[in-house]
Amino acid sequence: MNESRLKKSFLNARVNLIFYFITLVLAFFSRKIFLDSLGADFVGLTGTLQNLLGFLNLAEMGIGAAIGFVLYRPLFEQNREKINEIISVLGYMYRWVGTVILSVGVILSLFLPLIFSDTEFSLGIIYFVYYSFLTSSLIGYFINYRQTLLGADQRNYVVTAYYQTANICKIIIQMILASHTGNYYLWALIELTFGVIYSVILNYKINQVYPWLKSNIRSGKALLREYPDLITHTKQLFVHKIGAVVYQKVSPFLVYAFASLEIVACYGNYILVVSKLDGLANNLLNSTSAGVGNLIAEGNKDKVLRVYWELMAIRFFIAGVFIFSLYHLLPPFIVLWLGDQYLLSSKVLVLILITYFLGLVRGTTEQFVFGFGLFSDIWAPFVEAIILITVALIGGSVWGFEGVLLGGIVSTIIIIYIWKPYFLFSRGFHLPIWRYWMPWLKNCVVMIVSILSSQMILNGLKLSWDFSLSWLNWFTAAVIITSIQVVVSFALYYISVQGMRDFTLRIKKRLLSKLKV
Repeated sequence: MNESRLKKSFLNARVNLIFYFITLVLAFFSRKIFLDSLGADFVGLTGTLQNLLGFLNLAEMGIGAAIGFVLYRPLFEQNREKINEIISVLGYMYRWVGTVILSVGVILSLFLPLIFSDTEFSLGIIYFVYYSFLTSSLIGYFINYRQTLLGADQRNYVVTAYYQTANICKIIIQMILASHTGNYYLWALIELTFGVIYSVILNYKINQVYPWLKSNIRSGKALLREYPDLITHTKQLFVHKIGAVVYQKVSPFLVYAFASLEIVACYGNYILVVSKLDGLANNLLNSTSAGVGNLIAEGNKDKVLRVYWELMAIRFFIAGVFIFSLYHLLPPFIVLWLGDQYLLSSKVLVLILITYFLGLVRGTTEQFVFGFGLFSDIWAPFVEAIILITVALIGGSVWGFEGVLLGGIVSTIIIIYIWKPYFLFSRGFHLPIWRYWMPWLKNCVVMIVSILSSQMILNGLKLSWDFSLSWLNWFTAAVIITSIQVVVSFALYYISVQGMRDFTLRIKKRLLSKLKV
């Protein structure tokens, strides 16, 4: 990535991380206030309505992602005429999607009295909340569609900053009004009002950043014929999206089928903590996605491959640090947070950490698969789901809950870690698959050696206190354990892996250039 791509990636990452921590803290306090002031039933009602409307968003069919991919080359070439055409096509397609969602949403609303037949809430508040959510969702299709350009142009920090600022202000006002009035209508009205406010501010900013952007929705229909690849990619991404939904929705049912409610609750606590760390890592790492697309559009294959291994090395490094730290710190955290009755076996913890590792490291290959526009393997997500179900059912019958977790691990390894790299290297890089496996296995060996080395150092320290007895002990242990793994892992990666050395040099140049300024 050149200096501009690197700068934008850092800016995206910085903005994402800042708002991640703010919203994380705010979510903790707001949920408490909403539960106390509005009641668990109302919080459950809003969650259910949002889930219902979430299914309607499948109608989007991956159009935004397909448009983002198509925009990479004209953005690299600074072809404003083509960008205007593509955004016009997006506006036309989103207009139709919005109309479909509105129509289905209205039809779905007719069944709300049946869905919520046993609730204590009046139909008036149910419909008011429902249409507030629906209207906020439709604004994205009818008005905010141009924000796709910001994402493709590595300016997603603009979207994040304005959206999250509006979201934070919205939640704070909702918290104040909820605690003082407990009025459901006011809560929903604020939800809708800030959707409109965000839209006005965002579009004002888009006009500032791209004063030359003149999208014409009416001409979008005719222009659509000039972009057949866009239709193809949209159809392919839609199938991938459906497959991913099937995979995500099936997993919880398999867990429930082979585990007691007590184990499910304990598992949920572990996943909550791990998912927050996963969100932290992805907020940092996914900020490079648009930069990868821009880099691929540049056409320098050697540079693209070098950046691929840089990003792979940093994901391995982060995964190693988190896995080592979680293995030692997650059980005592659960004890301090909830009590030792919520602890799971060490086998389950290891399986959770393997799943986390696979989920984090897969991101590099997926970024480049998207950057090259390799969406034709529409069978992959469905085969992944079939493998998940098959292995989980067999494993659950033999080993119980642990066997169910193996389903996700095996399906991910076969499709994401065997098929996707082959697909990327054969169709994208046009290189033999051994050019993937040799460096990947090297990264894996270095991570394992770093974890074992850190464990030896930790054993040598012979920490004498039980850091599950107090938060102070836990935080002290967390600093020591994480610091050991960071230092050991970075040293080994820097010595052994070229991708880490290249990445470190890139960061060093970036920091020196800032100091000179």
